[in-house]
Amino acid sequence: MNANVQAQPAEFQDLTDDGSKQDARDVNLEVILDVPVTLSMEVGRTRIPIRNFLQLNQGSVVELDRTAGEPLDVYVNGTLVAHGEVVVVNERFGIRLTDVISPAERLRKLK
Repeated sequence: MNANVQAQPAEFQDLTDDGSKQDARDVNLEVILDVPVTLSMEVGRTRIPIRNFLQLNQGSVVELDRTAGEPLDVYVNGTLVAHGEVVVVNERFGIRLTDVISPAERLRKLK
């Protein structure tokens, strides 16, 4: 470390609100509409000891924390955004959203 270096005060941009902010309704969302996100559905979870995990093989059954018929959780980038049910569309699995979590509720859960 050089003993001759003098500390300089930091200069920061003024971030105070000057009242010139755009109204939230005027924000152009076009710039983010093509940003990819990861959408995942969760049937259920369980916790098991590593010993039991290592004994799993083809045909093993793992009991989850949900009952049959209970809605699946839908996550976007790891954040719960909805609940839904499994459907089959053109021989592929899909999900029908049954309940969408409001943005206000998502923010409340983050706190």
